[in-house]
Amino acid sequence: MNATPSEILDTMLGYLGFAVSIETEQRDGNTTLQVITSEPGRLIGRREEVMEDLQHLVNRILAAQNPPALRVVVDIAHHRAMRDDALVAKAKQLAAAVKASGRPMQTLPLNSYDRRIVHNLFKDDPEIATWSPPDDLRVKRITIKKRPPPKKAE
Repeated sequence: MNATPSEILDTMLGYLGFAVSIETEQRDGNTTLQVITSEPGRLIGRREEVMEDLQHLVNRILAAQNPPALRVVVDIAHHRAMRDDALVAKAKQLAAAVKASGRPMQTLPLNSYDRRIVHNLFKDDPEIATWSPPDDLRVKRITIKKRPPPKKAE
């Protein structure tokens, strides 16, 4: 019998000695496991590494149970949601500066999850284009630039 994502995470955290409440939410087409605890800092980690590792483990277990399993996002005390909102706001500020100056600008180094958020934010924007270098680095900068005007059919 396959366990649900929230059961997997609850079992893991129980073995680690955490008393938590887990709510399953649908956000932006993804399943998010929202962990409510009295010790959010310990589950988030210094640079969010504990939260990222928990998410990785839950997704690995789900993939082992059912290979085409959907990926889940683990959020601790709405930390990831607040960070995502701040990232979107910063990307919009950079885009406004690019529109005003016409010069390309770069973000701070971002992990793949954050880069995906920024690329999806501007994918349908007629004025702004985003670009990431095609190397294998885990953390990369995104270049935000003006989209070239569409070519006129002759």
